[in-house]
Amino acid sequence: MKSMFFIRSFAVFAGLAFLFSGSVFAQSVDPISRADLLPPGINSDDLAARSVPDQRVRRFVIPKKVVWQSQNGIFQQEKLLTIPYGQTTTSDMKNGFTMKKNKGQECAILLDFGLELHGGIRLDSRSLSPSKESVGRTARIRVRFGESADEAMAEMGEKGSTNDHSVRDMIVSVPFLGSIEFGESAFRFVRLDLIDEGSEICFDSVRAVFIYRDLPWIGSFRSSDERLNRIWKTAAYTQHLTMQNYIFEGAKRDRLVWYGDFNPQTMSTVYVFGTPKILKDSLGQFARDTWPLPKWMNGMPNYSLWWLISISDVYRYSGDRDYLKEQFPYIKGLIKQLEKSIGPNGEAAFPNPFLDWPTNKNKPALRAGTHAMFAIAFERVNELARSMGDQELEKETADQLKKIRSFYPDHCNNKQAASLLALADLQRPGTSNTAVVAKNGPEGFSTFYGYYMLEALAKGKKKQLALEIIRQYWGAMIDVGATTFWEDFDLDWLKESARIDELTPKGKKSLHGDYGAWCYIGFRHSLCHAWSSGPAAWLSAHVLGVVPAEPGFKSVRIDPFLGDLDWAEGSVPTPYGPIRVKLSKDSAGKIKKEISAPKEVKICD
Repeated sequence: MKSMFFIRSFAVFAGLAFLFSGSVFAQSVDPISRADLLPPGINSDDLAARSVPDQRVRRFVIPKKVVWQSQNGIFQQEKLLTIPYGQTTTSDMKNGFTMKKNKGQECAILLDFGLELHGGIRLDSRSLSPSKESVGRTARIRVRFGESADEAMAEMGEKGSTNDHSVRDMIVSVPFLGSIEFGESAFRFVRLDLIDEGSEICFDSVRAVFIYRDLPWIGSFRSSDERLNRIWKTAAYTQHLTMQNYIFEGAKRDRLVWYGDFNPQTMSTVYVFGTPKILKDSLGQFARDTWPLPKWMNGMPNYSLWWLISISDVYRYSGDRDYLKEQFPYIKGLIKQLEKSIGPNGEAAFPNPFLDWPTNKNKPALRAGTHAMFAIAFERVNELARSMGDQELEKETADQLKKIRSFYPDHCNNKQAASLLALADLQRPGTSNTAVVAKNGPEGFSTFYGYYMLEALAKGKKKQLALEIIRQYWGAMIDVGATTFWEDFDLDWLKESARIDELTPKGKKSLHGDYGAWCYIGFRHSLCHAWSSGPAAWLSAHVLGVVPAEPGFKSVRIDPFLGDLDWAEGSVPTPYGPIRVKLSKDSAGKIKKEISAPKEVKICD
């Protein structure tokens, strides 16, 4: 995070104290940081109390390449690929990238910024010739953002193209000798069309405005397999782009805090960034104030179970007792509410359960997975009650957990349900939940529940298979041009499809536009969805082998797994500083470990 600074003025400090007292909670903000310091010349005494500093930073990014351009009206496009001064000038007024629209001709260009970004676009103009339709000395530009090249070329409504949640298709007026910024979404590609016939505009620059949280990557992962290294970084970057005002699940869509989606995000966050304030705020006050009891989180009972699991994960990795104490009244109230859904035979169920979209029509699998989630959540709250010394809640959850564990639902050969049942230790004698998850490798995997499938494989002593699935499934997205991981993906989509970073040629299918299901059909499909970031957490937890043995890493278990890797190394955040691990194999295949940890962390044998 940004360095800490002393407040230079008591008046400013008083305003900020009010701002962070809870009466104003517009976004997750770290108090007393450089961003909070208002210029001393400001004479509005209450400005601090009425304002919230943006915790994000901005960078300007020039395009990496021109993907496509119209046959007419595009000049000096190579100038877009050079770093500009960033200040429009009256010198060399015609010496820049120029668009000129003649009657009956298309004037357009498609730019590739080389990487999925979160933010918008900035247009800086030099000379400009308006058309008869212009308002003043302006020219109208149509801008289309795209996470794929095909999406940036799509018309509104084509193959699910939408402006829902963030506007990807708009018309703006660019001023003469001026600048304009607009847009806040996720994109890699931008198409610009000059709208009005007879108009011309010479640009000083066209730049992406990259907006992201200034959070250091404390965690790291490297190994002898560069494919896995790239997957870890891509998963971590996917999570980073969704950490904006709060942590939402998709950088283009939905840009909302969904507490079911949030659990894989929690785990990737704790292994890359630790437990920053934005994580605690997103799960804490924002969640409780937005969905007060008796409401369910996001109006979905299963998501309240995921909220409990995520809260326990934050406590496991932070050891923040004050934070847990703040959540505890809500936790106790939620447990009382959940107990009403546990039947006399021990089955725990909701009238309208939800796991993920691929299982949504499989009612028996939904019930099995939901029952498993009850077992996991009640076990986690039992642990929290023990940590807080709440004997009444500890006994209450233990009694309910015993009842829940007396019922064994059928996994229905569904990987989502089987993975949750495996993690909940709910398995009928003579059956194997892990065998269901392992069958045919990545077949039936989803980007969301893929994390729990990997965890189930690890628990079933099939870590090598999990490594191979990570390479096949998540690696395949990278193979076709992804720089972040997606809302949904199926390996079968690759058979007839082009890459996402090229325009789909005739005879091929659009990997972005022609696939998807449920609420993410075609271009509505998000290509930066952090419920898919699970491999970052999995590789750190299971290859490096670092898992807290006590809340807040007062003690830690380090049980590494190299499988077919020759070596691996990396770091894992703790409240006391990172644990660093370096692993290699000797000639006999035995793992040699080099571990350094903060003195406050006890390493268990």
